[in-house]
Amino acid sequence: MAVASVHGFRQNPEAFYAWIYPLVRLTINAKPNPAHEALARLEVLGNLKAIITQNIDMLHSRAGNTVVYELHGHMREATCVHCFAVYPAEPLIAQFLKDHQVPHCPSCGSVLKPNVILFGEQLPIRQLLAAQDAARKADVLLVVGSSLEVAPASDIPVLAKKYGAQIIIVNLEPTPLDSLAQIVIRADAAEVLPQIVAHMEVRV
Repeated sequence: MAVASVHGFRQNPEAFYAWIYPLVRLTINAKPNPAHEALARLEVLGNLKAIITQNIDMLHSRAGNTVVYELHGHMREATCVHCFAVYPAEPLIAQFLKDHQVPHCPSCGSVLKPNVILFGEQLPIRQLLAAQDAARKADVLLVVGSSLEVAPASDIPVLAKKYGAQIIIVNLEPTPLDSLAQIVIRADAAEVLPQIVAHMEVRV
């Protein structure tokens, strides 16, 4: 909370950026894994209408999914905390990884904050409403690699179930919503999802 909350960021942005440095480096160098690629393939096959994610790594988009609701934000942009100017994050990240310095707004000189949701911030309302609408319309909601312990994202399966969706959970550990699901698979999503897609492609 000292560094990953909006209050902590405003009080000490240097501590936040020191904390997030290894995560930024990891995110920039990350590549979609077989689970991401399988979900992108499901969209191509017409079986997947939208991705709802708490991840900020943008790997679903990199894998090829076109409808992605990022409930906890992303690292494509950064916003000035004073004048609210928005900048592409890529050049800022490249410079930050090089010099470890807190990025500042070219217009007013104030600190830039990456467009990720910190503790104490509200989720992006348009993304949340779109995700909830997708959940209401879903025939099947596939939950992949989530503990389902962080609200309001954890409420999405409950909403989908209420509107008649079948729930499938793929996760290594038990979740609080396992009893809600028709199918629970305890396995690595990077191993399971490609197998599921392969079977679906054979049927096509």
